[in-house]
Amino acid sequence: MSEQTVREGTPKERRVVVVGAGMAGVQTAVALREQGFTGTVTVIGAEPHQPYDRPPLSKAVLLGTSEGSAFEVDFDSLGIDLRLGCEALAVRPADHEVDTASGPLPYDVLVLATGAEPLLLPGTEGVPGVHLLRTLDDAERLRPVLARRHDIVVVGAGWIGAEFATAAREAGCAVTVVEAADRPLPGALPAEVAAPMAAWYADSGTELRTHARVERVEPGAVVLTDGSRLPADAVVVGIGARPATGWLAGSGIELGPDGAVLADAHLRTSAEDVYAVGDCASFPSARYGTRLLIHHWDNALQGPRTVAAHILGEETPVYDPVPYFWSEQFGRFVQYAGHHGPDDRAVWRGDPAGPSWSVCWLRGDRLVALLAVGRPRDLAQGRRLIESARPMDPSALADPARPLKEATAG
Repeated sequence: MSEQTVREGTPKERRVVVVGAGMAGVQTAVALREQGFTGTVTVIGAEPHQPYDRPPLSKAVLLGTSEGSAFEVDFDSLGIDLRLGCEALAVRPADHEVDTASGPLPYDVLVLATGAEPLLLPGTEGVPGVHLLRTLDDAERLRPVLARRHDIVVVGAGWIGAEFATAAREAGCAVTVVEAADRPLPGALPAEVAAPMAAWYADSGTELRTHARVERVEPGAVVLTDGSRLPADAVVVGIGARPATGWLAGSGIELGPDGAVLADAHLRTSAEDVYAVGDCASFPSARYGTRLLIHHWDNALQGPRTVAAHILGEETPVYDPVPYFWSEQFGRFVQYAGHHGPDDRAVWRGDPAGPSWSVCWLRGDRLVALLAVGRPRDLAQGRRLIESARPMDPSALADPARPLKEATAG
């Protein structure tokens, strides 16, 4: 019997290569071992650091209350070959090989888990004093900036901009946040929901400037298109991220217009024996009737279980989770579950001027999404209601004193 026949007949002995050593990549490798895969598992990561969790970068690591956020994974005991400081350059699906800076790496199954990369502010690449916050090195470069209590301008009032501004104010820095749109979180929340959050900036002593576009960055200042000059010892850019898939050019692996790898409902790509998971991949959601690209931690945790099970040949349900994420900003704990569209009906629970409130989105009589500020019980119950697709009573839903689980119809 040939080696090829043996390999095809014993799927547990195949060679799995995972490109990306973030949450999605590491959890894929761990899930393979937990589910009984006995073949070779190799994880390659471009950064030289031990694989680490990203959420603490904008919090404990940035403020110096933690030296790092390495995953508590014993790669040696799991038999995972971890290759750090090894950048993937290209993939050749026909040859089942990944080209890396250290040479070609053959695979039987390839998992793409390269995450996302931050968008750059045009004209600022390489400009001294301009920072991003995506990697451990980014956080370590910013830590002394906060320690010196510099004047800081944050470009972008999205999730990362708000979280960094929160940490910078906690460190005693003077912070101005500039946002081109008319409100915070313009790409994530509708105007009526994001509007109350604008007051959080002022409450924390952070200046928020909306309808503000950056013309250029000069030494010690940010110049806006209206001629305003903002003092800036440092500039932090948080204007979004895109899937880190540029290295797949010419591979034939199908990408969407947003640059995401187009995975199917089992997270398989258009190339044979190639999967994609986490921030770099989009997948079709039957629950929401659209393709989802989710740049959040929970997606990077859940998707690998589906990939591992499918690699092992198990019958698996399609990957169609209820998206979830959280953010800590300006003394508030903000959680979101689900996915809403512009035609979904918003139902408020509580006063948005108060310390705790929620917004629910209904599609017909079904709950499809929930934003909870300081109401973790709403989030937990709402997430289960989204999963169950039980019909809801809008009038009961609007009563903040009534548990969400008691607001079902019938």
